Amino acid sequence: MSVIRIAALILIAGTIAAQQPPAPPAPAGQPPAAVPLVLENYKPATADRLKKPEDSDWLMVRRTYDGWGYSPLEQITTKNVQRLLPVWEFSTGMVSGHEAPPIVNNGVMFVATPGNQVIALEAKTGKLLWRFRRPLAEGAIVPHATTRGLALYADKVFFAAGEAVLVAIEAKTGKEVWAAKIEENKNGYYTTMAPLAVDGKVFVGASGGEFGIRGFIAAFDAETGKEQWRTFTVPAPGEPGSETWPKGDQWKNGGGSVWVTPNYDPETNLLFVGTGNGGSWIGDKRPGDNLYTASTIAIDATTGTIKGHHQYTPNESWDWDEVSPPIVVDFKRGGRLYKGLIDVARDGYLWFLERSSGRISFVEGKPFVHQNVFKSLDPETGRPDVDLARKPGTGKLADFCPSLWGGKNWPPIAFSPKTRMIYIPANENLCGTLIGEEEVPYIPGSRFIGARNTTYLVPGADHIGEVQAWDVDIGRKVWTHMYPTSMNWGPMLATAGGLVFTGGTNDRMFHAFDAKTGKLLWQFPTNSGITGQPVSFMVDGKQYVAVQSGWGVDAVAMQGVLNRARPGEFPEVPQGGAVWVFAVK
Repeated sequence: MSVIRIAALILIAGTIAAQQPPAPPAPAGQPPAAVPLVLENYKPATADRLKKPEDSDWLMVRRTYDGWGYSPLEQITTKNVQRLLPVWEFSTGMVSGHEAPPIVNNGVMFVATPGNQVIALEAKTGKLLWRFRRPLAEGAIVPHATTRGLALYADKVFFAAGEAVLVAIEAKTGKEVWAAKIEENKNGYYTTMAPLAVDGKVFVGASGGEFGIRGFIAAFDAETGKEQWRTFTVPAPGEPGSETWPKGDQWKNGGGSVWVTPNYDPETNLLFVGTGNGGSWIGDKRPGDNLYTASTIAIDATTGTIKGHHQYTPNESWDWDEVSPPIVVDFKRGGRLYKGLIDVARDGYLWFLERSSGRISFVEGKPFVHQNVFKSLDPETGRPDVDLARKPGTGKLADFCPSLWGGKNWPPIAFSPKTRMIYIPANENLCGTLIGEEEVPYIPGSRFIGARNTTYLVPGADHIGEVQAWDVDIGRKVWTHMYPTSMNWGPMLATAGGLVFTGGTNDRMFHAFDAKTGKLLWQFPTNSGITGQPVSFMVDGKQYVAVQSGWGVDAVAMQGVLNRARPGEFPEVPQGGAVWVFAVK
């Protein structure tokens, strides 16, 4: 019997087992059903556990505060990954982009999905433990219908609802404990990011740069939901950085959205936050560098004070939101060890930076895909020398590479301390044009873009999506795997077993590569395309790999561009979300 057929039979059995409806409530007068043992044994996610998680658990979006996306489990290896098969699958009941990782704590899995839904499952079997839904308010503005995950702290699960509301949920019961408004949704503020919990605070920011918001990140008390501080990414007049904005009220709609969960350095107590582009999109409407848009900013987690920053593209005009936070990893250059930050940016450059107790310093930058906008980088500051012919303006069309989707978009990289490599979900051979409009009126809750754009496939391109591996100590690419007929929207997972897992392709495959060589060792077709973040965990001595499959949002939009460029070569991808869990048979 073929491997595919065996896998299908196992999948059907697992799906039936995992998706049995929960038992009906006990009739009045009878005692409630017993709490499942896995919930009875729930371990609070203490501050210490979050800083040093057990190898078997995956307690936050990238598992550890440094953002590595690395599992120290090594039961699944390059030698046995060919025997990896699904053990259960659970349909979420939702469509659109399923971008969140499963979060696993001592055998309990928590999954966030589109539609303001959080599901708790028994990680070993897929049995439904509870389901939380928060109805979306009528008329809510949530153009990116997705969520990128959850945070755990103490006995609670924290979820940022799309309409910019932070919700605390009781981990054992799925009941709402409190809800706090992040910002006013009717003015264009919404949320896609997973919260981050550190030492009793929960951090969350707002999306909405396309609506002329003023970006920020805020801290809420994990126990009460009370806001502790709020730090804006666009300074008001008189604040540091305000001199980089034109005089007037433009800062009020300056952009700088925070779309993706920050990374954190416990040693310095600094959050590293990625920020989006300016508002409106075209830089000649807002002369100046426009701090702190298109930047990484270092923020004191206790006070919210901005301690340092690095801006990738001053006066950003290409919609290259640099919202992905840099990973916190030390690297070598020229015999020197740097306390490092590494950012694989939407602008098509790989940035090596140095962190400290405040200041962020430039070390090195180099393109990882074709980039024709930067002529060079200042060797001291990293400030780019921009080819002005390729900078869009009001009434001025510019053609540039990579496209506004970037060389890498939001999907996170992974780092393996064993190989000393980072693994990048890249897209090559996509370029674009932008032209600014004359009038860009600001109306709360309406688009504040002021530009028209196109994206195109480079003539003669032989591929789009790539997985790249770079050695962080020599700053050189080691291997590349190309996808001839697909883009890549796949977040990365590296493991101590010498593997790299990712999805991201329009063939619905979940892939495993040899982390050292890039050889494709295994792949398995799921129900939809995978834009979820893979994780690995262990229960009762057995290692599992889990991921959400569910195509949507930007991946669907890019697929549409490719379909129009080459009709018939890029077929539609079925939608519909599901959690998949794999183990070696």
